[in-house]
Amino acid sequence: MLDTTRGEVPAPTEEEPRGCLFALSQPPLMIFLALIGFLLLMAAMHDLFLL
Repeated sequence: MLDTTRGEVPAPTEEEPRGCLFALSQPPLMIFLALIGFLLLMAAMHDLFLL
């Protein structure tokens, strides 16, 4: 008889490339982007209401 049992499938050695959503889930990047957004918002408010 032929041996039809499957052996272990070798795991892929290379990790999948991670996309943009993974990068955006990193806390330091989100803090940096929030700070930049806050500074832009403050500059816009300053231009609209104080100039």
